[in-house]
Amino acid sequence: MSKQIWVTPTETWWKVKQPSNIKASALTWTKSEAINVAKQIAQNQWLEMIWQTKDWKIQWRNSYWNDLFPPKW
Repeated sequence: MSKQIWVTPTETWWKVKQPSNIKASALTWTKSEAINVAKQIAQNQWLEMIWQTKDWKIQWRNSYWNDLFPPKW
């Protein structure tokens, strides 16, 4: 079972998908809509959310669970 949810670009859509699922959880027109959907899913299921840029580089990642070793800011 994957503990991640990804926001990835396609040619015309932004896709919200967990690697363990065959189908996408959501398809949206804009990246911000996809991030909002992924954030809600990540918070409800305690997942790590990762989103990418149009050139497939990881732009941001954030976890929504009780981290035993949180970063020291």
